[in-house]
Amino acid sequence: MKETQARKKVVVTGIGLETCLGSQPDIFWKRLVAGESGIGRLTQFDPDQLPCKIAGEILDFDDRDYIDPKDARRMSRASRFGTVAAIKAIEDAGLSTPLPDPERVGVYFGTAIGGWDRGYEGIETLRTRGLARVNPFVLPATLPNMVSFHVSQLTGAAGPNTTITTACATGTQTVGEAAQAIRNGWADLIVAGGTEAIILHFIMAGFCAMRALPTSFNDAPTRASRPFDAKREGFVLSEGAACLILESEEHARARGARIRAEIGGFASSSDAFHIAAPDPSGEGAVRTMRLAMQDAGLQPEEIDYINAHGTSTLANDATETVAIKKLFGEQAYQIPISSTKSMIGHAMGASGAIEAIASILTIENGMIHPTINYENPDPELDLDYVPELGREARVDNILSNSFGLGGQNACLVIRRSE
Repeated sequence: MKETQARKKVVVTGIGLETCLGSQPDIFWKRLVAGESGIGRLTQFDPDQLPCKIAGEILDFDDRDYIDPKDARRMSRASRFGTVAAIKAIEDAGLSTPLPDPERVGVYFGTAIGGWDRGYEGIETLRTRGLARVNPFVLPATLPNMVSFHVSQLTGAAGPNTTITTACATGTQTVGEAAQAIRNGWADLIVAGGTEAIILHFIMAGFCAMRALPTSFNDAPTRASRPFDAKREGFVLSEGAACLILESEEHARARGARIRAEIGGFASSSDAFHIAAPDPSGEGAVRTMRLAMQDAGLQPEEIDYINAHGTSTLANDATETVAIKKLFGEQAYQIPISSTKSMIGHAMGASGAIEAIASILTIENGMIHPTINYENPDPELDLDYVPELGREARVDNILSNSFGLGGQNACLVIRRSE
């Protein structure tokens, strides 16, 4: 590995999550490696009018041990997910709130859409019950930056506070931007993550109108998310949150923290191509992966595994495969690639942060989780997608990819801490 420059190392000392496969990292990981799916028939509303009736819902979410019920009533579901994930990550890092030295603590959180559940609720209340019954907290609860506020209020963090909204790339970009902020000396510790809770009737309808969701698996929901498979039809919408505690290595070691992994590199870019479709040439994805590796001081042959964006859409899976081939050449066929979304669906702004945690657990456990539902090989998509069964492997350097609507690209290098 070549060192690009002398700079602060950024390490991960805590993780927390809420997903349809579990809310504890050990349970989440056990189910991922076993190839279990968290996708089921929708329960948050009656989906009978929609052609897609499935999603990755968190059915047992309970925040009463983490958030005061009065405060919870003023928060969107996305803010509640993100706040609970942050509390869990803080505890996992061996910290408690309020965090010490608050001016050196930052909060970087992201969401693709924010609290639209509360906004929709406010619109319906106004229409059906009148202005006097509209909740005065409905507007702030809808804002995308509210999860950053709630986490900063909880932790006392008075340092840099940022909300990132880059569609499906949000979670990855948030972690990457937070790492850069620590390298720049703006903070010693940053609470970073992504959250999303948009399983709503009108949002599902919009994605159905875009023909982005699968329609042939309503009676077999666990088979619906099938990245890289020839019979893939679209992504399965899901919800959730993930949070990572990032620190400079010096800060983490000074307090005796357990170091789980290092954020070795990051890059983002734009396709500058189309509002929804990825550039089929894959050049934006190539550029982002290449720049992330350069940022980490890694050569292509040092990448041990790729956690793919892998949404299960026709265009994305093909473009990501093209990009990996262009960047790695013949080596592309030797790199194991898998999609976490095959089991948890697409949690939009939370996905990249969830996948960052999956990547950390890959390093810690020496196991690569599978891509499930890969049953019908596509002749154009012919890389090693780790189909159906997990695989033991020592993994030191991971590329974690996220490519979003509007041509937003983001990539992290996550590596074993030395």
